[in-house]
Amino acid sequence: MDIKLVVMDWAGTTVDYGCFAPVHAFEKAFLEMGIQPTMQEIREPMGLLKKDHIRKMLQMQRIHDAWIAKYQQEPEDADVEKIYEIFEKKLMESLAQYTDPKEGCLECVRWLKSHDILIGSTTGYTHAMMQVVQTEAAKKGYEPDLLVTPEDVGGVGRPAPYMIFRNMQELGVTDVRQVIKVGDTVSDMKEGKNAGVFTVGVLEGSSVLGLSEPEFLALSSEEKEQKLCQAKETLLGAGADMVISNLHELPKII
Repeated sequence: MDIKLVVMDWAGTTVDYGCFAPVHAFEKAFLEMGIQPTMQEIREPMGLLKKDHIRKMLQMQRIHDAWIAKYQQEPEDADVEKIYEIFEKKLMESLAQYTDPKEGCLECVRWLKSHDILIGSTTGYTHAMMQVVQTEAAKKGYEPDLLVTPEDVGGVGRPAPYMIFRNMQELGVTDVRQVIKVGDTVSDMKEGKNAGVFTVGVLEGSSVLGLSEPEFLALSSEEKEQKLCQAKETLLGAGADMVISNLHELPKII
């Protein structure tokens, strides 16, 4: 079956090495509420709709206990909304800084287009956030054929399959066997498998790996191998059909 469409995630997959824009914004938002989250806690729900991400963090035992100790009550929907408002403000202040295409992205896109393969995309960001990311990424050479956000599918983000289905609908692809989903988070892998498409995880610069490029390059060969193996196991455990180091390797799979 010929591949007609590749649906790629944004932060951590095609742009923003390490997926740091949302990480830093979540950290600042929780800190402003008097709660210090760990990097692991912030990254665990990565890829979800951002309000769902906040809800997941508030349900984590340590964060939940810290919240009760500080506020003497259970976190409510109004608290989610307040944290989200802070998150959105912090993210929008810095988002343009995190739009550089990752290694292999532009080369992969050129190869896909030369083989008449469409490039769709899904995200956990809103349209307002993506307007910044899209505009800046396009200046640097990355411009997929379509963007779908949770707002386009009734507010239901990953791991639901609807953003992938909307990409197929809008781009005229009717067979899930002709679609590949590419991402860097557990939610991406679940989104792909729920849609019934071949699902590929990206390791280097991923949210699952959780390292900046200088941090990754500073590791010894043994440390790199260990970290990459851990990230690979996580993505395979979430349903990935295949895991690649970076987007240079995607054409070989196709």
